[in-house]
Amino acid sequence: MSSEEIPAERREVTVRRAPKYVPFLILGAVVGVLVAAVVAFAPAGDESFDRGAVFGFFLVMFGAGGAILGAVAALVLDRWSVRHQERAVVEAVPDSEPDDGTGQ
Repeated sequence: MSSEEIPAERREVTVRRAPKYVPFLILGAVVGVLVAAVVAFAPAGDESFDRGAVFGFFLVMFGAGGAILGAVAALVLDRWSVRHQERAVVEAVPDSEPDDGTGQ
């Protein structure tokens, strides 16, 4: 060990895989839109209502409900990831070559 070498710093960290909430919200809303389309256009309902208006009504209902269910799924997965987190020891490794600022 030369006189200029610094001993490596070691730290204990927590490692877990947490879900991203926005994709779950978007996926839930998209599934809600698809369900609204099926409900509005598939069955033969009352002909006095315009199918577009029925779709718009169900779009709001099922889109919001799907986004809420997506958020609940993300929260459940987040709680699961907290329970299954792991501890790891990391060590800082000094650069073997000094940075010259070229980015290569």
